[in-house]
Amino acid sequence: MAQHTARPSTRGRPRSFDIDAAIERAMDVFWSSGYHGTSLPDLLEATNLSRGSLYAAFGDKHGLFLRALDRYIEDALARLDAELDSPRSALTGLRACIAGYVDRTSGVNGKRGCLVVATAMELSAQDDEVSFRIAKFFRTFEARLTATLIRAQEAGELAEGVEPANVARLLVCLVEGLRVVGKTSPTRATNQAMVETLLDRLTG
Repeated sequence: MAQHTARPSTRGRPRSFDIDAAIERAMDVFWSSGYHGTSLPDLLEATNLSRGSLYAAFGDKHGLFLRALDRYIEDALARLDAELDSPRSALTGLRACIAGYVDRTSGVNGKRGCLVVATAMELSAQDDEVSFRIAKFFRTFEARLTATLIRAQEAGELAEGVEPANVARLLVCLVEGLRVVGKTSPTRATNQAMVETLLDRLTG
């Protein structure tokens, strides 16, 4: 069932707050508590906004959540690009990307989980606007991994018979699965051993 977000008002006095900072703070709250677990008072306290200012800027709680989710996705894709863009080789970039996920899902780092994964499980089946964003994120993630794997293949860095698109899909499932399992605080050694097993098979 689609949800309709109220449009922020463009009338009234100029805003006297940092909208980007408000989105960042709201993102942290939603990330920690989930959409349904976050109340309007929680958001007002975190953003230091009045109810009127929040509604004027974002329309409602759902509108603010979409802005926060968009920010999280933008940050995740920017980090992905930075990790994949190795000056050495495509395979080095891929290893850097996987190593980043190992770090973010091991020990205490893993307990926070992933806002995208948590949102997919909580809202995607009921919220078309959220579902669209989540699906687009995974498609983009997969496409960028595929491009990196194609470059690695062209450079002779992958084992014979490796199919970049299929492997990219597998890697997305792997790292997002790590995000879920990371909530149980696995050791870095455990996560590293798992990803190294896969990478060894890819490189032959």
